[in-house]
Formats: sequence, structure tokens, C-alpha cells
Amino acid sequence: MANYKPVPTVTPSPNFNAAEDATALRTAMKGFGTDEQAIIDILTARSNGQRQEIADYFTYEYGRNLIDDLKSELGGKFEDVILALMKDPCEYMAKQLHKAMAGIGTEEETLVEILCSRDNEEIGAIVDAYEKLYNRPLAEHLCSETSGHFRRLLTLIVTNYAKQGVRDAESDVDPERAREAAEMLYDAGEGKLGTDEEVFNRILAHDSFNQLRLVFEEYKSVSGRTIEQSLRDEVSGELKDAMSAIVECVQSTPAFFAKRLHKAMAGAGTDDQTLIRIIVSRAEIDLGNIKEEYERIYDKTLESAVKNETSGDYKRALVALIGGP
Repeated sequence: MANYKPVPTVTPSPNFNAAEDATALRTAMKGFGTDEQAIIDILTARSNGQRQEIADYFTYEYGRNLIDDLKSELGGKFEDVILALMKDPCEYMAKQLHKAMAGIGTEEETLVEILCSRDNEEIGAIVDAYEKLYNRPLAEHLCSETSGHFRRLLTLIVTNYAKQGVRDAESDVDPERAREAAEMLYDAGEGKLGTDEEVFNRILAHDSFNQLRLVFEEYKSVSGRTIEQSLRDEVSGELKDAMSAIVECVQSTPAFFAKRLHKAMAGAGTDDQTLIRIIVSRAEIDLGNIKEEYERIYDKTLESAVKNETSGDYKRALVALIGGP
């Protein structure tokens, strides 16, 4: 599963017509009552780019803002899904990061999920979107909301060099350097008393996922243990969560998200924000792979799990994105 071919569940509609969709949406919201099913049918079956075209046409034709109209017609978790679908993907992630750091306390799990699972290009785009939206560098906001080695790792990941994150390009793979990095990790952890977290941070934030895959393979032959076993012994708390997330994504990004979805639905209550964020943000990337991993790990379909945890239009919208009947 390491180098997987991403399978989206939402792809651009082949016979797309922005004018027709905009008209249908206006009809669905005009007069008494709202035709929620029409809204679901249209917006869950279009790519984000197509949704932006619909919104532009809606303004051009009716002199109205589609997002404002949707807000006034919809409510609850269903509204959250539809508004998430209408946002630019990088802006949506930037807003989710901001929300995780707003107010009292910080949702570290959200920061980890978003920042530790993405490659250089994606991080660069989110960093840019954040600064545009909030007129403040993401790294600076992270510094004020996190601390210690955890803060150092996250700020290293988002450090903005010429609009690029610090992580190497995915195409740069060097077996010799992987061996050196594996030895450095061993020397910084198992090979000494105490742990030099800075070395772990530098390698895990800098090397591309493809390069890290090699590093972790080399680590096994250097230390006789897996990198996961080593992290369990050498680091703790939020830093361990963040590093473990990077390791999981290097090995299988879909499995990482499948586990996050399962956790969002396990036990009493549902973490709806995480459920919506992952399903919406991965639908056009690899939700097909995530579905497959979910079923493999938990022996039940993602769709059935979501149906058990949600209801009404909210449920229908998520199931449509997952690609269920």
C-alpha cells in the first residue's frame, strides 16, 4: 500500500453545465421549503472546480451569493457538509487549522491530522491560503498555540521557503542518505541515554515520504526494530502522536485516514467535524482507497459505519460522497 494509486470517489461531472446546475439550485431554494435532495445530488457529484463555476454563474445570473443562500436554507451538520464542499480545498484546510487553534485550548489532533499527512506541495498551498485569510503566518500562530518539541516539528513542516514547505520533493530518493538518516535516528534514540528529539524532528519534517519509506526500512536493519517500536520508547505525548502520524502516512496514507475515521465514530458520540473534514477533503483524492482500507482493517464498510452514526440529509450527503447507493 506504500506507493498507492489514488482512487477518488468524486470526479468531475462529464456533462457539466454550470448554468443548468445554478438554475436547479436556485429552484431548490426558492419559495417555501427546500429541496435538500436536489442540493445533495448536484453538489456531491461535482468536482470542487465545478462547484466554484456554479457559484460564479449563480452570482452572475441571480446577483446572489450561493454560499449565503445555502447558509440561510440549510442547518446543522448537513449545512456543515455542504459549506465545506463549496470552499476552496486549501482555504477549507486553513480554516480548519485556524478553528483548531481558536479560543481556549488547542485541538492538537486536528493539527497533526492536517499537517503530518500532506506532502510539500499541499503544505505550501495551505500555508499560502492561511496567510491570505488571516494576514498572519501559519508558523507564527502554531508557535503561540503549541510548545516544546511538538511545536518545533509542526513549525519545521510549515516553514515557508520561497512558497515551499521544507519537506523534500517526492521524487528525491537517495538510498545512501536513507542509510545515514537511519543511523542518525538510531544514535539519537535507542543508541544513547535519553533522546535527541531535534534529530527526529529534522529528519521526519524534512525528508519526502518516499525518502522516509527508505529510511524506515534501513532503520530496521540498523536497529533490529521498527521505527514505530522506537518511537513508542523514545518520545511521548503530542510529539509521539505527530511522529507516529507521519510514519503511518509514509506507510499508508489511506490506512491513516481510515483509522482517524474509525476513531471519530467509535464510542459514545461522534466527532462530526473530523468525519466531515476527512470525507470532504479526501473525496477527490483517495477516499476510494480509504474505504478499502477501512473495510480491510475493521471488517465492515465505511458506508455502513457512517450510516450508523449519522441521520437525515447529513447522512445522505456523506453517503453520496463516499460513493454508496
